[in-house]
Amino acid sequence: MFTLDQARNFIVVAEELHFGRAAERLRMTQPPLSRQIQKLERALGVELLERDNRHVALTPAGAAFLAEARKLVVAAERAPETARRIAAGRTGTLRVGFTAASGFSLLGPLLREIGAVLPDVDVDLQELVTSQQVQALLEGELDLGLVRPLFDAELFESRLLLAEPLCVAVPVGHRLAGLERPVTSADLKDVPLVMHSPTDARYFYDQAVRLVDVEHRNVVQTVSQVLTMVALVAAGHGAALVPESARLLGLPGVRLLPLAGSTSRAVELHAIWNRESANPALHRLLELLPRLRSGASHRADTRSASNDPEMGLDEHDPASLR
Repeated sequence: MFTLDQARNFIVVAEELHFGRAAERLRMTQPPLSRQIQKLERALGVELLERDNRHVALTPAGAAFLAEARKLVVAAERAPETARRIAAGRTGTLRVGFTAASGFSLLGPLLREIGAVLPDVDVDLQELVTSQQVQALLEGELDLGLVRPLFDAELFESRLLLAEPLCVAVPVGHRLAGLERPVTSADLKDVPLVMHSPTDARYFYDQAVRLVDVEHRNVVQTVSQVLTMVALVAAGHGAALVPESARLLGLPGVRLLPLAGSTSRAVELHAIWNRESANPALHRLLELLPRLRSGASHRADTRSASNDPEMGLDEHDPASLR
């Protein structure tokens, strides 16, 4: 087996093709340098250099070994710094799970923060519902999840990233859009509804039925994704109860109206992670989360102040003036 010092010495000899000049570069005398090259050749079992009293040249084997020796030496010199960077969380991989709704609210800002502060960290994204993310975190397949409640607080650490009200999405020109007050449950009594699936979108479903007495004869469609709900509203299939951040979808032909009884924390989005995670990059990311949440709150306030005729809150919504 050869040593890194032997590989380094061979590289210099191969570059100079002269033992005297190579020895000067290495700050050593020529005899020990010659012995190092001979030991290297014996270890490899091949002749790397053709040499006589006036001439030194690489053999084909020597040329091939030179290319690999350079890679080896570079990797060896880089390895300690790479280890230090990984230990400090400045490089490595983060596996992040997200729900479809978080994909158009917080995922973009999160990725921008990671890119700005941890540019050498690779992010592996996986779109999963909350229950799938919880299972992946338990099995060590994810480092961080962007999830909705509920989750086991004894198993996971968490930070609230975004809280927002539920709104009523209606087609532009719908009679409810003419109300000068928040929409009530009674207002929705005879309105066709696009509802969240009670199995695939249980969290949103539970929040909706807490605020509205849903008459199931009025439910024309059940879906699992907010994007699909808003698209069906735009197509005139009915009204829907969606989080305020649905405005970021920017679909034309839809108005978001305030819903009576919905607080600014009606629906929440949390970052969760396994308490026993040892990924240094994750712990570096956790330092960013308070700033990320602050930025998200600022964006939510800015959106709520908008009076755009489409995908904007009604101007009579008290929450839009906060």
